[in-house]
Amino acid sequence: MADLLGAILIVLGALFFVAGTVGLLRFPDVYARLHAPTKADNVGLGLMLAGLVLWHGWSPVSAKLVLIWLLILPASGLGAHLIARNARQRGVLTGGEPARDANAEQSS
Repeated sequence: MADLLGAILIVLGALFFVAGTVGLLRFPDVYARLHAPTKADNVGLGLMLAGLVLWHGWSPVSAKLVLIWLLILPASGLGAHLIARNARQRGVLTGGEPARDANAEQSS
């Protein structure tokens, strides 16, 4: 039973990875493209790790994998935040269009 549940969790995790990748490719702007893989990959990795722990049992290797996942959670959110902040500072609006410079339009 644990093997079956573990396999189901691994497959669900893989589906979350695929959904995040599709979102990265299909969403219209940088902010939505950041949101899709950040959230979906964290959930997908958590489901895959839970499936692996159920499948192979708890061991020191499982503990290391869970520790790595716990470190990836804040790192992916922080990375997405930094990319989004940089895009906003450069004037990228939602929809992928650059912000208009009001000073440049007035001088024309």
